Amino acid sequence: MEIILKEVVSNKDLKKFIDFPYKLYAGNKFWIPQLRFDEMNLFNPKKNPAFEFCDVKLWLVYKDNKVAGRVAGIINRRFIEKWQDKYCRFGWIDFIDDENVSKALLDAVENWAEENGMKAIHEPLGFTKHLH
Repeated sequence: MEIILKEVVSNKDLKKFIDFPYKLYAGNKFWIPQLRFDEMNLFNPKKNPAFEFCDVKLWLVYKDNKVAGRVAGIINRRFIEKWQDKYCRFGWIDFIDDENVSKALLDAVENWAEENGMKAIHEPLGFTKHLH
């Protein structure tokens, strides 16, 4: 039961990132799916102006060669400039019921944040929502 963390670097990876919740929550009557087209545009730097002031990393975790989780890490430089809080955001976090999978996802965001001089990580947030 090997756990592998992989950064999303291709369109093929991005499609897996976007498709994962459809598999994870299939049959759950309480889940309302996002439109795949909108999600593809959201993570496209040419179509989402937030990429002008946000650094973004996406990761997938594989368990037994199957996608088992996903997460996005976001550093919003405008938020940091305005509020003087060096916080990294995380969002789009979904995972199977496995502590090792969730730990791998959160560790990826935490390590990336630390490498980029961030002092904390906060909430599941999108690109531009602020807390203050």
